[in-house]
Amino acid sequence: MTDPQTVLTERVQQALAGAFGPEYANADPLIRPSQFADFQANVAMSLGKRLRRPPREVAEEIASRLADFPGTVEVSGPGFLNITLDSDWIAAQASQTFEDERIGVPTVTPPQTVVIDYSAPNAAKEMHVGHLRTTIVGDALARLNEHLGNTVIRQNHLGDWGTPFGMLIEHLLDIGEDSAVAQLEAGMGTEFYQAARVKFDGDESFKIRSRQRVTTLQGGDPETMRLWHVFMDATISYFNKVYAMLGVTLTDDDIAGESMYNPMLDKTCDDLEAMGVAVHSDGALCVFPPGFTGSDDKPLPLIIRKSDGGYGYASTDMAAIRYRTDDLKADRILYVVGADQALHFRMVFAAARLAGWLPETSSAEHVQIGMMLGKDGKRFKTRSGESVKLTDLLDEAIERASAAIDDRGYDEDTKHEIAHAVGMGAVKYADLSISHDSEYVFDFDRMLGFTGNTGPYMQYAQARIRSIFRKGGYDPRAVRGPIRIGEPAERSLALHLLGFGTVVEQATMLNEPHRLAAYLFETASLFSTFFEECPVVKEGVDPDVRASRLALCALTLRVLETGLSLLGVATPERM
Repeated sequence: MTDPQTVLTERVQQALAGAFGPEYANADPLIRPSQFADFQANVAMSLGKRLRRPPREVAEEIASRLADFPGTVEVSGPGFLNITLDSDWIAAQASQTFEDERIGVPTVTPPQTVVIDYSAPNAAKEMHVGHLRTTIVGDALARLNEHLGNTVIRQNHLGDWGTPFGMLIEHLLDIGEDSAVAQLEAGMGTEFYQAARVKFDGDESFKIRSRQRVTTLQGGDPETMRLWHVFMDATISYFNKVYAMLGVTLTDDDIAGESMYNPMLDKTCDDLEAMGVAVHSDGALCVFPPGFTGSDDKPLPLIIRKSDGGYGYASTDMAAIRYRTDDLKADRILYVVGADQALHFRMVFAAARLAGWLPETSSAEHVQIGMMLGKDGKRFKTRSGESVKLTDLLDEAIERASAAIDDRGYDEDTKHEIAHAVGMGAVKYADLSISHDSEYVFDFDRMLGFTGNTGPYMQYAQARIRSIFRKGGYDPRAVRGPIRIGEPAERSLALHLLGFGTVVEQATMLNEPHRLAAYLFETASLFSTFFEECPVVKEGVDPDVRASRLALCALTLRVLETGLSLLGVATPERM
């Protein structure tokens, strides 16, 4: 069981080496799906210039060495190779994929340790829509990497330290621990922060107490640390409710907030200075990675210790990258963070390379997350201009999904279960179906639609396949096939299903879950055509044909279920 495009790439490369010499064995054959055949190889067009021969002549030479290929190879136009695979070969490969527990998805050799930094809400405030995309994309990348056999270490880099916690702890004392915990667990972190801020700005005695509390917090005073834990435990309880609602895989064990790195910051700065990577500039300790200049064309500093002795994001990020390579033994580190942080992370990665903390054997990659926009094309806000609470957004998604299935006769428990799966699936799939670095418009009406490239459509596609088996009285896990091809719709679907493993691998290696979403949407579309043109359980269908089509249905169901699961989208049995 092999992706046809991978097979063709290898065969054409062998033909290139045989025709023009071993130096062409690794040339990209430029094989793409084609409307004129199954695939088209365009390598002769670029190779002709290099060989100083007409491209069509080069194409004919390649085609002559593909004579034993399971299909036909024709030279077209100025030098295109049109390749059509034999239907029996497609059927045999589809049957093998059907028998494979992993349905063609490879496992990486050797496996890597992949550290993924994602979600990272600020503990001083509640989660809002700005945290939605990094949480969804990061979780999909974690699932994908684990499915390929990599060891994934999730890192939820909470904003859980710093000067604001002085006033937050003092406000907690003023209103009482029980009241504070109730507010924070209810997701009222922003209101809690704003109330503390009002007192800080308007009450001098409160301001003095808050600043003193920062000092005792940084000094590790036991009572202050106890209060900090009270605050954090309540906040994390709220975060966990959001994660459970979304169905993401983050747990308390994955928390690695700023507080974790605080004890490392002095040594981080001292070591950078001792090795000459960091130097003093205008009273601050800075790294000047080569190639970074400001608008005045002067070298741009990465400030790792401020002139007042304080630390910032760069300090923590330098400590974190060192910890992740030295202690966690990361081969890859993925930072699923907003695109507006691109310059910061480029400089951190460059500084870590200078320090030897990011060796050549490891990679650090910024998975840039684009902004979520409202229908007006501006940053997604409430009508009053405030950030939208994430829990409010998710509640509305479930309510709208419930209304959409209200007339389908489900009891309340079943309706709630399906509505939750559809609502969360709609929100997550809408995000994952576009490139993570793109801005996108958050539109409930579009994302909750049951037509087009939406989560509900994808969930309905797999539920419809399940209904075929229920109608015929078959268990999708019990069908055996083999898969045979007689109709064009069967052929198109089977050929497409053979590419699942490669798409999963590419989506993982390139940090692009939207590639998998696009593939799954095409799978659902091809199955829809197959369903309309090829009766499965209808009376009068030949038993061998029925067995083949049931196997093709079961394989499609497994691909859709597995693919959606890797995206973190639930697959309800009924819709």
